[in-house]
Amino acid sequence: MSEGLRERKKRETRQRISDIATGLFTARGFDDVTVAEIARAADVSVNTVFNYFATKEDLLLDRAPEVEELLARVFRERRPGEGVLDAVRRDFLDAVDSGHYRYGFHEADSGFIKMIESSPSLVARVREMDEARERKLAEAIAEELGTGPGDPAPGLVAAQIGAVLRTVVRYAVRRMLAGETVEAIAPDLRAQGERAFALLESGIAGYATRPAERPAG
Repeated sequence: MSEGLRERKKRETRQRISDIATGLFTARGFDDVTVAEIARAADVSVNTVFNYFATKEDLLLDRAPEVEELLARVFRERRPGEGVLDAVRRDFLDAVDSGHYRYGFHEADSGFIKMIESSPSLVARVREMDEARERKLAEAIAEELGTGPGDPAPGLVAAQIGAVLRTVVRYAVRRMLAGETVEAIAPDLRAQGERAFALLESGIAGYATRPAERPAG
């Protein structure tokens, strides 16, 4: 379905407010910029800002909904014969190889990461995003497999995958904060990711595997 004019204008307004906020945060620091200043710079009211963004932190972390849905989407779109672990591993390594931002690192992120690391409220918001990402993955697994509310397995699987991602991404972040480029880090990051996912294989590699497609005919 094509995007209507009203939806397009709302999306453009949201992006413009986020871009202006990010510019101010980059120039002056996240904690030194108020929402009122962002509203004035964007020529909108403070209420309008909060209509688009629930919190000040979301003005900078404007891709939060996309990030929080990532693992659930990867799970739902996994290939025939592919389990949840293999699907996430494939998608993560693809992000490393392509330099895509979806797991929290790419070439333009060093300044962005430094800004987050310097603000306790942003660090807390990222933690909330990680928790939401795991919860949504667990819910997607439970929904597809039809597990009851008393079954902890979907949550356990999602938590283990989330722990691997947080640990490996943190490895990349530490090196980026030390001044290394993603290009320099990428080979080691891939190796660390492969090793970390391999540690989970004996436990959950075959869990939630999509049945293989039957041959036609």
